[in-house]
Amino acid sequence: MNIVVLAGGCSTEREVSIVSGLNVCKALRSRGHRAILTDVFFEADINGELFPEEYDADAQAAHISAQNGRVEETKKNRREFFGENVLTLCRAADIVFLALHGENGENGKVQAAFDLLGIRYTGTGYLSSAIAMDKGLTKTLFLAGGVPTPKGLTRTKAEGICTPEELSMSLPLVVKTCCGGSSVGVYIANTEEEFKAAMEQAFTYEDEVVIEEYIKGREFSVAVVDQKAYPVIEIAPLQGFYDYKNKYQPGATVETCPAELSEELTRKMQHYAELGAKVLFMEGYCRLDFMMREDGSMFCLEANTLPGMTPTSLIPQEAKVLGIDYPELCEKLIEVSMKKYNN
Repeated sequence: MNIVVLAGGCSTEREVSIVSGLNVCKALRSRGHRAILTDVFFEADINGELFPEEYDADAQAAHISAQNGRVEETKKNRREFFGENVLTLCRAADIVFLALHGENGENGKVQAAFDLLGIRYTGTGYLSSAIAMDKGLTKTLFLAGGVPTPKGLTRTKAEGICTPEELSMSLPLVVKTCCGGSSVGVYIANTEEEFKAAMEQAFTYEDEVVIEEYIKGREFSVAVVDQKAYPVIEIAPLQGFYDYKNKYQPGATVETCPAELSEELTRKMQHYAELGAKVLFMEGYCRLDFMMREDGSMFCLEANTLPGMTPTSLIPQEAKVLGIDYPELCEKLIEVSMKKYNN
């Protein structure tokens, strides 16, 4: 297949996206596909053969990373999100593997544009992408659909900074951006001073934040591929919580898969993962994150529509337990994503 692996973008997760994209591109090439790595936000090269047999993915990733310093200035001076020739290249592909993370990549806008243009892509559609990107809306649907989730609410910048008492909530609390990713803009507040600072900092990212009860316990993640839950993986950061640094710094987190849980708790978490994917209308694949208290009560925090595919990412580890290696997983994600075009 001729495949565009779309990465980069202009979100806070641009560099992580490039790493994901590079790994996916090389994996698909190892399986005989003519995959190329392309930055969604900057100009694509369409001179010469679009999908060459010989290709230096590492050099292309380095070229894309070299544009990082241009992102903010380009955002100010350009209205269109897609870089020049990017859509032309995507139209020429059999499918686009979305290795985008964060704003625009995961909020449904790219997916909606591709739907209108008839471009096939991996992952779920525009509606479920938009829903899952909004943590406040996700929480509402989880509650309506019977998926346990921490108690919480949303607050806008216009409503202003407040105290936990004004919200009828008790510390400790979690404050996080409504539409962020990779734990960027997530804060745990144990005091009123920390709560105020967390809200102020979160509002520098977005105009709306989610405030929810802090669940103390063990952290887990479950991939759902083609409506079926993968093995549960436990995430235990050596320091702090599973923030941006712990997500992507090798050795910062102990990850155990399959997680050391009873068969009953494993089945229960996998059930909630599948149910969570269903109530959010997910197609293809996604990953849901959980916290579990000592008494076994579990809470689904959020869903990730385009989970990371870096060397330390979770879905590849879960797939490995099933005997699926990384290149095979990349092909499988394409296969399950194509189902939405075969109905």
